[in-house]
Amino acid sequence: MNWKKWICALMALLCLAGLGGCGGSAEDDAPQGDLLEQIRQKGQIVIAMEGTWAPWTYHDETDALVGFDVEVGRCLAEKLGVEPVFVEGEWDGLLAGLEAGRYDIMINGVDITPQRQEAYDFTTPYAYNRTAVIVRSDNDQISAMEDLAGMRTANTISSTYAEVAESYGAQVTGVDDLNQTFELLLSGRIDATLNAEVTYYDYMKAHPDAGVKIACLDPQATQVGIPLRKGQQTASLKEALDQALEELRGDGTLTQLSEKYFGADITQAP
Repeated sequence: MNWKKWICALMALLCLAGLGGCGGSAEDDAPQGDLLEQIRQKGQIVIAMEGTWAPWTYHDETDALVGFDVEVGRCLAEKLGVEPVFVEGEWDGLLAGLEAGRYDIMINGVDITPQRQEAYDFTTPYAYNRTAVIVRSDNDQISAMEDLAGMRTANTISSTYAEVAESYGAQVTGVDDLNQTFELLLSGRIDATLNAEVTYYDYMKAHPDAGVKIACLDPQATQVGIPLRKGQQTASLKEALDQALEELRGDGTLTQLSEKYFGADITQAP
């Protein structure tokens, strides 16, 4: 018997069965395993966010990443006993990256909508948003949501605000971030933009002479949650995050962070 050939054949069979040391490892199968366990083994949780949407996620005057969601992310990581790793990107790519497994979770003021719930699992809400229709100060054409019909607006295409604008008949132009939105508005290339009421107040705090105003508010508040990939592998992570959010709400941490960044408590259901 040619022992050398026999050993090679045996090793090949072990590779096919996933039992040998043929380049395979537990990490190769990681996407199929429990995500919370993987996070704890790594000692890190990868959190996706824009980094350009004050006061949720943005850079301060020292270029440090700060904001309400940044601090929420740090608190959640501490509750899980791991370190947060923040990865920034444009909105339209964040949810796709989450689904592809490039990020563990996304914390970026994400509204919970029926359409998104079909594609992702969400934690319990940790904040509540009212949508504001923002126009130039000299614009008196819009005083109700229904007045958006036929108007030109701008938002990131996959955002909830773009969906709301389209539902009222607006023509939505796609943009990359909030700054570009206000540039289009102030230059007169769009009639209005939709965004969180608190985002408007934060923008005006930084740009008191911007020459914009709130034309009206959507009467319905939206729920903000943390999206995760669907599937059994994220079930324990969702449960752990829900528990952590409950503790942060119970000890007043969420309220304190909200008042710090928004000047009001948006963490309680209206």
